[in-house]
Amino acid sequence: MSVLEKAIWYLELNVARSLTLAELADHCAVTPWHLSRLFQGAVGLGPMSYLRARRLTLAAEALARGDQDILPIALDAGYGSHEAFTRAFVGLFGVLPSTVRQAGTTDNLPLMEPWTMRKDMIIDIAAPELRERDAFRVTGLSTRCTFETNSVISKLWGDFDQHCAAIPSPVPGACYGVCCDMEADGHFRYVAGLATPSSHVPEGLDTVEIPASRYAVFKHVGHLSGFNKTVYTVWNKGLPDAGLTPAKTPDFELYDERFDAQTCMGTVEIWIPIV
Repeated sequence: MSVLEKAIWYLELNVARSLTLAELADHCAVTPWHLSRLFQGAVGLGPMSYLRARRLTLAAEALARGDQDILPIALDAGYGSHEAFTRAFVGLFGVLPSTVRQAGTTDNLPLMEPWTMRKDMIIDIAAPELRERDAFRVTGLSTRCTFETNSVISKLWGDFDQHCAAIPSPVPGACYGVCCDMEADGHFRYVAGLATPSSHVPEGLDTVEIPASRYAVFKHVGHLSGFNKTVYTVWNKGLPDAGLTPAKTPDFELYDERFDAQTCMGTVEIWIPIV
């Protein structure tokens, strides 16, 4: 059983009780950071966000069946009050719990069903190369996002072109897309930038320090529209098949002369730090 499958099984088994990310990660024998990164890439949500969505889905189904009053259902879903439950319910489904109860159906709700691996997202990729790299710094534009909202990354790269000249002493030859600061809810910081030895960060830009690490380096070859499938395969098949465990440090994409930014075609390297 893969780490993800083990995590999903444990979440489903314990959906009705209080559960922490640390406990879930410990059960899966990985760090909370590793689990969040893996979960986010495959499911599109952090583990705890997925758990909340599953609890609200079960609550919606109970409301539609008319099993109980709303308050007991709210308590079963882990909410201490009718008001807190209603806010969360509306935030996920866009309708009041009472509306679902009156309608007696969940047909129009975006329910969160138990996750299963998307076989259509698994593609053939080459085995990773293992490389060492010294510490370096990337300075550029940043945004916070999730893998559900990663469309903002494309815009970030477009905006970054206008700021390249402001980066002090850039190292020529490559641009970097760095994923760092993963949170339990699946949000992370993405920095599009250039490597630089300078510690000066111009106004409006951001920076990230990347420590010396050993990396598993995968390659995406082709059009960038297929990049998400490559990333999905790396985290769900490539790393497990190679018996590698990611380290709790930033991973990054490397864009060099092999990638054409105008046509979005070429080779992109995906560097995953490993323990």
